[in-house]
Amino acid sequence: MNEDLMSLPYDVRQKITAVADYFSGTSDDAFWFDGKKIDEVAFCEWFMRKHQLRYVGGLFYDIDGVLQREKLEKEIVDILKPYIKTALVRKASQIVDALKFEAMCDELPKHTDRIHFKNGTYFIEGGFIPEKEFCANRLPVNYNVNAKQPKAWLKFLDELLYPEDIDTLQEFMGYTFIPTTKAQAMLMLIGSGGEGKSRVGVVCRNLLGDNMNVCAINKLSYDRFCPADQEGKLLMIDDDMKMEALSDTGTLKAIVTMEDKMDLERKGQQSYQGHLYVRIMVFGNGALSSLYDKSDGFYRRQITLRVKEKPAGRIDDRSLSDKLNMETEGIALWCLEGLKRLIKNGYHFTVSERTKQNQAEMRIDEDSIMDFFESTGYIAFDEKAVTTTKDLYEAYEMWGRDNLIKVRSENSFSKEVKQRAPKLGITYMKNASFDDKTARGYKGIYALHTQRDVPFTDRKGS
Repeated sequence: MNEDLMSLPYDVRQKITAVADYFSGTSDDAFWFDGKKIDEVAFCEWFMRKHQLRYVGGLFYDIDGVLQREKLEKEIVDILKPYIKTALVRKASQIVDALKFEAMCDELPKHTDRIHFKNGTYFIEGGFIPEKEFCANRLPVNYNVNAKQPKAWLKFLDELLYPEDIDTLQEFMGYTFIPTTKAQAMLMLIGSGGEGKSRVGVVCRNLLGDNMNVCAINKLSYDRFCPADQEGKLLMIDDDMKMEALSDTGTLKAIVTMEDKMDLERKGQQSYQGHLYVRIMVFGNGALSSLYDKSDGFYRRQITLRVKEKPAGRIDDRSLSDKLNMETEGIALWCLEGLKRLIKNGYHFTVSERTKQNQAEMRIDEDSIMDFFESTGYIAFDEKAVTTTKDLYEAYEMWGRDNLIKVRSENSFSKEVKQRAPKLGITYMKNASFDDKTARGYKGIYALHTQRDVPFTDRKGS
């Protein structure tokens, strides 16, 4: 019976429960109070008829989203005031604790085919209906098909981004409307400073409300409680990324591509398996870098948009945030266009040639090994040549000294070159022969400082 009731629209359910309470006498008669004590079980049953609640992951939800415990306690305090005069707040807290078990469920629905707006449900393939349903994330903005074009927002974007990069931002912002990580990418906006990048974060807050967190991205690598803070969130923004290289990228990479549950930990609680679908957006003055991870897996998860330089003499509009706030409903429609395009493209973002080139250049800047292999005067490629790993590292050290670049350790260099050998067009050999000795090396390259005139072969003559 309760499941049948929950299938009805919210406003209809409220009317039905109100009529039921009236005829049962529960709307006026506090049957849960015997003149001395509160019957907590009876009170919870009565309260749950008045308020359809869910308790998931330590949070209460009603049909409009997260319901703060303090707000729930305040309502219960107001109800109990006429009946008890002592320990009122304590009793209200006890009842809220009891409500946890009455309202507990495993999880709330996480829909990727619809968006839960403040005033109803928008089906991506079917349009809008005013009915609401329980969901993990409800946006604090109304769906308004007649919302005006967000002219201030579009003008702002035209000044911030190159035209071919605006589609990428539009798709990513729409991507944050649904709880999925299918696109498996994070977005970075970088510049020299003062361009107005952080206004994008303000607009995301208008669209997502409490479904968004602001957090430093490097906390994911050193704060073991930080991932749990992102549970149930649609977006995490670092609005001023520090230029420190990440000491560990494992958690970041896992979150960006999360498809299953991961181990989460909260202070004072036993760790548990939780599902994250938070997306990550970063604003900064430089590229995201890692102390140790230079792998393709780290870089391919990043989409980095370089913003336009701030024009000399530009006078910033101090009222821009207010103007953008007034356009929230129109911006939501603009984001929906991006989401639909992203889905149509199989969750592959539109990335301009400009951005692809920028990302390749930034990777070389961050990765001294790639920069070394693209240099001249230290190594040469020849399909018949062979060189030892030791000679190759010595050439890398010479290149580092000449260019005042700190080189990576021998072990790190060896691992990276071995991993990248196929892309570099060279072949790793475990038993290469040099001057009646065998050593590990590579075929297809040689270090110029060795001054060898003829190529060497491996022991098998290959």
